[in-house]
Amino acid sequence: MRASLFFVRVALFWGIPLLLPGCIEPYMPAAISSPQSYLVVDGCINSQGVTTINLSRTYDIVTQTPPPVETKATVAIEQEDGPHYPVNESTTKGTYTSPNLTLNTAKNYRLFIRTGAGQEYASAYVPVKTTPPIDNVAWRATDAGLNIYVNTHDDTKASQYYRWEYEETWEIKPPYSPIVEYKNRQIQDITTFFPATCWGNNQSTAIQISNTTRLTQDVVSDFLICSYPTTSERLRSKYSILIKQHAQTQEEYQYWELLKKNTENIGTLFDPQPAQLTGNVRCLSNETELAMGFVGAHSLEKKRIFISRMDLPQKWLIQSGYESCVPPDTIFLTKPFPPPPPAVTLQSYFGNPNYLPIYPVYDQMGAIIGYTAQSRDCIDCRTRGTALRPSFWQ
Repeated sequence: MRASLFFVRVALFWGIPLLLPGCIEPYMPAAISSPQSYLVVDGCINSQGVTTINLSRTYDIVTQTPPPVETKATVAIEQEDGPHYPVNESTTKGTYTSPNLTLNTAKNYRLFIRTGAGQEYASAYVPVKTTPPIDNVAWRATDAGLNIYVNTHDDTKASQYYRWEYEETWEIKPPYSPIVEYKNRQIQDITTFFPATCWGNNQSTAIQISNTTRLTQDVVSDFLICSYPTTSERLRSKYSILIKQHAQTQEEYQYWELLKKNTENIGTLFDPQPAQLTGNVRCLSNETELAMGFVGAHSLEKKRIFISRMDLPQKWLIQSGYESCVPPDTIFLTKPFPPPPPAVTLQSYFGNPNYLPIYPVYDQMGAIIGYTAQSRDCIDCRTRGTALRPSFWQ
C-alpha cells in the first residue's frame, strides 16, 4: 500500500501544540512550510517472492502536488552475517523490485538504501514471519450494499498480528459506440474505433489491521475489508478484488496501529492526539536525518474473487457512472441546435478532440445534416481505465 500520504500528515503534526478552546485566529505551524524533505520507505521484505519497495519524500502539503519520488537509489536486502540481494528500480520511477527470492526463515534481514545523493539508510534487522494462507474471501449482500470479508487462521498460533491490503478491478462499459467521426471537415465512417470495455483499477489506502492476542485461538473471522452501496458503479458488470495478507511482528503491528490512529482518527476533540511516529529505518550517514517507514520481513498470501452483476440482487439500482452522458447532444453542420453546452462555442463542436461524434443525423432525402455527440469521457472508456484486458480476467 502506498503510505506516503499518511507519512506527510503525520510529519506535519509534529510540533503542533494543543489548540485551546476560544482560539479564533488560525495558526499555521512552521512545519507546513518547512523546506526539509525526509525519506519515506514504503514496503516490506517478501521472504517467498518478489519484494517491492516504494521510495518517496515528504513534502509541504500546501504545494498540493504528488509526493516526490526517490529515484536512482541503490537498494538491497541484506541477511545478517550473510549475502545481500539487489532490489532494482523498475520502469516506474521510485519503485524498486527484487528477483523472486526464498529467504532463510531462521535468519534476520534488513533493507539497505543508498540514495542518488549518497546518503545511506537501513532498517533494523528483523526476523522472518510466515504468513498463514487466507482461508477464504467472502461477500454478503445486505440492504445497505455489498460487504467483503476475509477469514484466516494459524494452528501454530505464531501469527496473531495481521495486516491486509487489496487491489480491485472492475469492468467499464461506455453507453455509446460511435460509427462516424469528424475528419477533413466532414462527417465520415469511423476508422478508429473505441473500446467497448475497459477495466478500472484501485488500490486500498485505508490501514486494515487486526490481532488475535486476546483470543484463545489464532483465528480471524469475517474481518470487514470494504463495503459498497447498492448503487456503486463498480458492481455494474463484473468486479474482482485481490486480498493481500501479511503476518507481522508485534513491533510492526504497533507501528501500523499508531499510523492508523494518526491518519484516520483525528478530527474532533475526543479523538486521540497525534503521536510521534518512529519506524525502524535510520539514516546511517547522518544521525540527525529523519526517515519514515517500517520494513518487516514475511511471506505474502493472496486470494482473488470475482462478483458478477447477476450474483447480486436484481432490485439494486446500480449506476453505470455515465448517467450525465445521456442523452447525447445533436449537432447540425450548419447551425448549433440545441444551443452549445456551457463553455462550448460553435467552433469547438467541429473537430474538437474532446467532443466526439456518435451517430449521423439525416434529412428526409438521406443526406447527412448533423450528428449526435458527447464528450470524450462519455465515449472513450480509456479516460476511466485501461483497454488492456487483465491477464487474470475471467
